[in-house]
Formats: sequence, structure tokens, C-alpha cells
Amino acid sequence: MKIHEYQAKHLLSNLGVPVEAGKVAFTPEQVYTIAKDLISDKYVLKAQVHAGGRGKAGGVRFASSPEEAETISREMFGMKLVTPQTGKEGKVVRRILVTEAVNIAKEFYAGIILDRSSSQLIFMVSTEGGVEIEKVAETHPEKILRERIDRVIGLQPFQARRLAFGLGLEGTEIRTAVNFFLALFKAYTTYDCTLLEVNPMIMTREGQLLALDLKINLDDNALFRHADLLKLRDFDEEDPLEVEASKNMLNYIKLDGSVGCMVNGAGLAMATMDIIKLAGANPANFLDVGGGASAETVESGLKIILSDKNVKAVLINIFGGIVRCDRVARGVIEAARNIGVDIPVVIRLAGTNAEEAADMLQNSELTFSVAKDLKDAAKKVVAAVA
Repeated sequence: MKIHEYQAKHLLSNLGVPVEAGKVAFTPEQVYTIAKDLISDKYVLKAQVHAGGRGKAGGVRFASSPEEAETISREMFGMKLVTPQTGKEGKVVRRILVTEAVNIAKEFYAGIILDRSSSQLIFMVSTEGGVEIEKVAETHPEKILRERIDRVIGLQPFQARRLAFGLGLEGTEIRTAVNFFLALFKAYTTYDCTLLEVNPMIMTREGQLLALDLKINLDDNALFRHADLLKLRDFDEEDPLEVEASKNMLNYIKLDGSVGCMVNGAGLAMATMDIIKLAGANPANFLDVGGGASAETVESGLKIILSDKNVKAVLINIFGGIVRCDRVARGVIEAARNIGVDIPVVIRLAGTNAEEAADMLQNSELTFSVAKDLKDAAKKVVAAVA
């Protein structure tokens, strides 16, 4: 689950990570009030959307007075922010973080991610703060310093010192950086993050380290331990179909193809998407209805797929292991009757009660194309969208 920058700063500041003073505003009037209460002669207005690259897109503005901040915010609220991470559709600005401006002496990068190949966390830092870390890794990989962290013992002070030395810090800056890094790691583990990035992490002219820009992704599978963090979810920043899928306990990700996919099991879903691509078309979504799919689940999934205007045909690929194929077939038939399907639907069923399911589909008054195997299903659905 993604959260906004201002939410991330609030969470991290609670665990000792220093951030600049500021609050979020939802109206121009609130921008004025917040700026007036800040002890500063310059203000920063930052659009709050779930995407990077805001500065270049006009999502970060500066003001010299509360009045100017309010005026600028009127231009920002409601604007469609288009960045490389939003796609051409962009994101509408509904929230603005108003902060004090700080005197920046140095900019750094700090981040923590999970390296799945080694099953360890990696703490990364770089002197190239303010630059996309992917570009740094591509052009100057030697400028990224890494420390592998054992989850049992966590980030050790000697590792934090090694990172600080690697950034070229000296004297009291070392101690400041060590405390900063240890606090970051505590936040990462406390909130069950999958990603934590500070870019830039700045050293002020007064010698203070601050998390000037923050990005946090929370592990969806760990949210049962953090009921309070669920309140931070911003549905306006998510695709409406993905929101609807989550309400029905479906794993759905919208893509940009024309073939809708309904599959039970993540691995089978990935294989189905691959074979559609191999056959000459592009999948419109990833949709895993789960191993215990019911008629209601299937109907909900089909509704979501058909709500995507880009979908020209649907491939339903079910392997009957835990779930019986006849149960899925019944769900498909009921869904088609209830919501009305006016595009081709190709169905491939294998496993428990697959033959009974095929008979049900063929004997229904509805028009389905039943495939004999996955290759046949891919050929039929690709032909339907050609």
C-alpha cells in the first residue's frame, strides 16, 4: 500500500527521523493558515500524489509569503500532474504539503529495500541525492553504497558508520548520520515496509540531517498488524477497478492490453498472460480469483474485467484443484446472465470436474468458446480481438 509523503513524514518523525516543519492542506485557505503559522521567510508547496518526478511537472512550488502561497496553491489544487510515473492520464492534485524552506548544504540518497535473491534487506546510500536512484545505478553504479542487513540482528551501528563514512561525512556529522540511519531502519521494520526511500536526505548549513522527501510502501500482507495504517489509504490515488477488486478480495492489476484474464492462482495467471503475449495480443489485466473461487467471486471478477473499456475479449483459465471446475462454470453462466456479456469469452478448464463444467457451458443458452487446452485458448482469444 502506498501512502503520501506527508503521511510518511508523520510516521517517521514519530520514531525519531527528523523532517522539516509543515502540514498538509486541502484548501487554499488552509495553505495560508499553515504558512502563516510556520516560522519561515520562504515556503515550499508540494503536490501530494502517489508518483515521483513532481518537481519537473510543476508539482513543487516556492512562495515568499503566506499570501503568495495561497495564490500559488489555487493554481495547484485540481491540476492534473503528469509525470513519468503517472502516465499520460496524470494525477489530480487534491492535497498540498506546506513546509518551511531549509538551507541545503548537501544532498544524499538513502533507501531500504528487500533483496529477494538473498532474502536480506539492503540499506543503500549515495552522494547523488535528488536524482532518481535508477539513473544513478545505470550511469554511476559505483556511487551507490550497500549494506546487507540480517533481519535477526538488524542494522548494526558499525554498518551505519560505514555508510556515513562512505558519504564523506566527518566529525559530528558521522554521529548524526548513524542516528538517522538507525531510526530509518527502525521505521522500516516497525511499519512493515517493502520500500523506504529518502531522496533527498539533506544536510543543512546548520549541520542537521533531514528527510526532505520521503517515499514509503507498506506490505499489504502485514496490514493486519497495523489497523491504524489502513486509514492512510487514499482511494483517489488508486485505479477504481483495483479498488473494487480489493473490496471483493480479488487480486487485480489493470494493464493496457485488450484481452481480459480471469485465472485462479498467481502463477497460472502469469503463465496465461505470457501465452497471450506469445500468441500475438496483450493482456488487459492480472486477475487472480484465488483457489477457493465461488460463483459470486467469479461474477465479481467478470464484472470488473468488463468494466474496462479496452477489453475486447475475455480468457477464463481455471485449473480445478481446490476449486471445482463445475462451480466456476456455474459462476460464469450466472454472471453472463446477470450482467450481459457482449464480447467473446474463451474458457479453458482443467482438473476436478472439468468435463462436467464443459458440458454445462456448451449446454447453456449462452455463447462461449470452450478451448481444449491453454494453447488453443490463447489462439482463440487472440483471433477474437484481431
